Amino acid sequence: MRANAILFLILAIFFVIADAAYITWSLLDPVHIVNVAEGEPWYRNLDWVGAVAIFLSGILSALISFYVGRAHKGQGGELPEDRPDALIDDGDAEQGFFSPWSWWPIMMAGSAALVFVGVAAGFWIAFIGGAVLVVSLVGWQYEYYRGYFAH
Repeated sequence: MRANAILFLILAIFFVIADAAYITWSLLDPVHIVNVAEGEPWYRNLDWVGAVAIFLSGILSALISFYVGRAHKGQGGELPEDRPDALIDDGDAEQGFFSPWSWWPIMMAGSAALVFVGVAAGFWIAFIGGAVLVVSLVGWQYEYYRGYFAH
């Protein structure tokens, strides 16, 4: 994570330098120069959208760098993916238990789709989808308490 924090800090510095170059180029570009001699202010020549977007990209990179650096200090040690001598199995944690033959997730996805269609098309469909969503959530949660695979 330390390498990621340094990379994002380098990216933030790059964006700030690129923003300064963009502002300078925008002010010196003869195609976009407004008549400054006629009393127009200098900042009318600046492309504000690009300058602000590049600057905010630098700010975002600096915030990500700060967060990743603080998370690295707070984790209390190196993660397996940060060590060059680590194996793939070192970072392989238990992800949980999932049923490959269960139909409940498909039913829950369909009922969630009914809820979203109901919000868009007709609100009465959302009530039906919500009821089916609750039934499928309870069925998925308790599928190992009934039938062939009951504990």
